[in-house]
Amino acid sequence: MARRGKSGRKTDDSAPGVVELPRGARPDGPVEGVYYIDTGDCELIADQDNSTGWLLRINGVMSSHIDLADPLFLEFEYMRWMAALIESRWPTESRPKLRGLHLGGGACSLARYFHAAYPEARQVVVELDGKLAEYVRGWFDLPKAPLLRLRVGEARAVTETLTPQTRDFIIRDVFAGALTPRPLTTGEFNAHVRRVLAPGGIYVVNSGDGPDLKNAREDAATIAAAFEHTVIIADPAMLKGRRYGNMVMAGSDEPFDDDPGLARRLLGGAVPAHIWNDAKVRAFATGARVRHDPELASPAP
Repeated sequence: MARRGKSGRKTDDSAPGVVELPRGARPDGPVEGVYYIDTGDCELIADQDNSTGWLLRINGVMSSHIDLADPLFLEFEYMRWMAALIESRWPTESRPKLRGLHLGGGACSLARYFHAAYPEARQVVVELDGKLAEYVRGWFDLPKAPLLRLRVGEARAVTETLTPQTRDFIIRDVFAGALTPRPLTTGEFNAHVRRVLAPGGIYVVNSGDGPDLKNAREDAATIAAAFEHTVIIADPAMLKGRRYGNMVMAGSDEPFDDDPGLARRLLGGAVPAHIWNDAKVRAFATGARVRHDPELASPAP
């Protein structure tokens, strides 16, 4: 039986070894160590609190957690919130054939989750780092194409090439350091996302920020300018600007239902979260700048 803890981090101070693979080779299952990738390095860490769990750290930042025995287990709270929001719109018992796009790959934790929750879903994961994508395919039991395809490329460039109205949900979980790259946060990018979403689709983002909440307010303002309906999910301390952390924001052309089951599910996690409706999101974003691509941004007065 796997043991699940809150941190999933190693408890010893031993330095991990560098794992060298022949060029073109793909690992046959996870092996703990440091791996060189196209954008730097990543570290695969055995979860000391979960006998079938693995953590992935990319360029020094904890990125993902995988439970090989249970794809429906999500270690990171913000991923649980994303899953809860999507399942609120599309209950799993109806077995919808969802079409999903994940911008940012990591260990494909959410893609594995949605494959288990929606076995007939078709998903594409866009990952900038081609070597990392190869490793993840070799380490973890990912579904095969066409159910899950890993596409190597820059997230915005790929999104701009996609056919209109071909995705039911799009998830943005891309970071360079503490923040999402700016080209993935502008009104112009949101317009591309909206074009690709099918009617009733949901755009879900992981917005990281510190206590001043400046980045989160600008994210909220930009999403609210692109979509008629919005929500924010976060824990109370984050919503009040008391710590560094993550907010989940979402936009859609259809209202988010006032789902009491969703509210209860969010409150029931290890880190209880609240959900703000559209009116609260827009009040939170009041006075914040809507981001634009540099060539379209208005000059400073």
